[in-house]
Amino acid sequence: MFSITVSHDSSVPPYEQLRVGVIAQVRAGTLTAGTKIPTVRALAAQLGLAPNTVARAYRELEADGVVETRGRQGSFIASSGDPTLDVAGRAASAYVATVRRLGLDDEAALRYIKAALEG
Repeated sequence: MFSITVSHDSSVPPYEQLRVGVIAQVRAGTLTAGTKIPTVRALAAQLGLAPNTVARAYRELEADGVVETRGRQGSFIASSGDPTLDVAGRAASAYVATVRRLGLDDEAALRYIKAALEG
């Protein structure tokens, strides 16, 4: 079941709340592969958002491999499981490759990660 709440009073932009909400439901197993999600216009009306806001969230989810669009059939949760973990793994591998290319040791690499997580 597709159930997302967006707080209009939050400092987090609505498209980001929607994006994170969908990812959380995929990880929790509430939204499974192949589940059809509402159209942009229908969800915008349901949440009281501008259609462009929902469209942006859907585009970002599609770019991350969480959602796939099948033309006139609509948008669905991608069948690849939780692609966010795959994206995170690729990002971590790319970071390690960059650190190695720069000649930094593991301790320095971890310091940069900790600083980024805290900052």
